[in-house]
Amino acid sequence: MKNVFIISGPSGAGEDSIIEGLRERFPIERIITTTTREMRSGESQGNPYYFISKEEFERKIQEKGFVEYALQYNGNLYGVTKEEIERVGKSGKIGAWKIEYKGVMTAKQLFPEIIAIFITVPSLDILENRIKRRDGVSDAYIQERMEYTKEWLKHEDIYDYKVINHEGKLPDAIEEVAQIIKKHTDA
Repeated sequence: MKNVFIISGPSGAGEDSIIEGLRERFPIERIITTTTREMRSGESQGNPYYFISKEEFERKIQEKGFVEYALQYNGNLYGVTKEEIERVGKSGKIGAWKIEYKGVMTAKQLFPEIIAIFITVPSLDILENRIKRRDGVSDAYIQERMEYTKEWLKHEDIYDYKVINHEGKLPDAIEEVAQIIKKHTDA
């Protein structure tokens, strides 16, 4: 798992933007999460998730096919399969594993050597404004995300590194994460 890095943070922190920015520096292979949520417009199988039915997900749980999984705030199941971890581990690329804090806790138990990077912003107001800028989000969704974020912030200590993604300074956050990756790999 030396080539796999957890990049994790609450909604609006910029994890996806940082992962995309890292592609300019490293060959990146994303660990793709499997979910029971409905596919949205513009999404496809494997982008950004593997979409399966709740019944199929529960069958894989019984078969111990997941490295980690959790029931999320939206009532859907999310998890990473053993096959997916193996696929990325064998890819020869830098693996980017985007998971929420409960998944980080499980991953660190299974793979203590894995490096977990917490992406955050200077204040909750900035997170709330970033979430509000997304298309079609309701006030209830924003409130739900902010409550979840407050819970998330109580668990910063599970991460190996903390990177603050300041407003308008995404390249700096990408550089900081790139330096962490370089420190722990031959990249």
